[in-house]
Amino acid sequence: MPPPPPPGMTLCRLPTATLGLPLSLPCLLSRPRLSLAARRARAVAARASSSSSSSSPDSSFGSRMEESVKKTVADNPVVIYSKSWCSYSMEVKALFKRIGVQPHVIELDHLGAQGPQLQKVLERLTGQSTVPNVFIGGKHVGGCTDTVKLHRKGELASMLSDLDIDINNS
Repeated sequence: MPPPPPPGMTLCRLPTATLGLPLSLPCLLSRPRLSLAARRARAVAARASSSSSSSSPDSSFGSRMEESVKKTVADNPVVIYSKSWCSYSMEVKALFKRIGVQPHVIELDHLGAQGPQLQKVLERLTGQSTVPNVFIGGKHVGGCTDTVKLHRKGELASMLSDLDIDINNS
C-alpha cells in the first residue's frame, strides 16, 4: 500500500486502459479538492472581483494570456498543455510520439508563476482544470482519456489527416 498523499493533495491513479505505462503510477494534483460550498464562495468572489475591476492590471494580464493561448492553438496543429511530472501528460505525449506526431508542448510546471495562471486561463476557456489539455486543429479535444478514446476509435487519425498530418499506424 503506498503512503498517503501530503496534506491538501489528492492521489489519483491511471485509468485501467493505458498505453503501456504501469497502472500504479501516481499523479499528485496541484490543487486540493474543495467542498461545494467553498467552490461556490470562490466563484462568487471571482465574479465580484472581475466585475468591479475589469481594467485592473491582473485582468489585462489574463486577457493577454488568453490571447496567447488562442494564438498558440491557432498557429500549431497539435498543442498539449502539460506538466512534466504528470503521468496522464506523459501518456498523451507518448501516444503522439508513438504515432509519429510532434505536438507543440507547453510544460506549465516550467513556467514559474505563469504556469498556474495559464492553467486558470485554460480552465476558463475550456472548462477543464486538469492536464493534459489537448488541442487539435484549433479545437479542444480534452485530456488523456478523451485523446486515448479518439485514438482507439480512429478519430484521432482522421482529425490529424484533415490537417495533412501523416501518422504511423502503430
